[in-house]
Amino acid sequence: MYPREQQITLALSGASGAPYALALLRQLLAAGMQVHLLVSSAARVVLATEQGEQWPAKPEQLSAYLCERYGAAPGQVRAYGKEEWFSPVASGSGAPRRMVICPCSMGTVASIASGASENLIERAADVVIKEKGQLILVPRESPLSEIHLENLLKLARMGVTIMPAAPGFYHQPEGIEDLVDFMVARILDHLGLDQDLVVRWGYGQKNQSLKPDS
Repeated sequence: MYPREQQITLALSGASGAPYALALLRQLLAAGMQVHLLVSSAARVVLATEQGEQWPAKPEQLSAYLCERYGAAPGQVRAYGKEEWFSPVASGSGAPRRMVICPCSMGTVASIASGASENLIERAADVVIKEKGQLILVPRESPLSEIHLENLLKLARMGVTIMPAAPGFYHQPEGIEDLVDFMVARILDHLGLDQDLVVRWGYGQKNQSLKPDS
């Protein structure tokens, strides 16, 4: 059994941004974290559309598939169904203290902000908030309506970290993978996990060569 501090919940909802989710999952497993994985039906559509991914439907098969794919230890990925209410993430006594929803749809944001808890992703987020844990949301939507902004502000005031999928360019990305790595690196930073995906500002030859506007 993994210590609680070595566990994290990762949820994928139906927003665009499947590459971020896959890269983050890979990095969390490489860091030795046990990942409690939640995947919405809409997220499966996004994975198929953006990445050509067809994940196994049954949680047990998905867990085994991802462990083998990423070379993880048996049991390092634990996937759950959307109404698996007896899973650890559904209760404050068993849920990891940290959770990331990446990507996070605005529908999921609205449900969390209202406390709906109609599926396991929403319930898991509700648990992390009530237990004063760390919840990171990675929304991908543009433009943002007043409804979106109000919901995000409500959650931010509760201590939720809102980290839009908006990569920077100061690290001089050479391709899409570099942009994905930028966002994943920022998420890992906020989780307190070491990362070497992106050189930090002020370190390394690329950053030192930049000059402020005169």
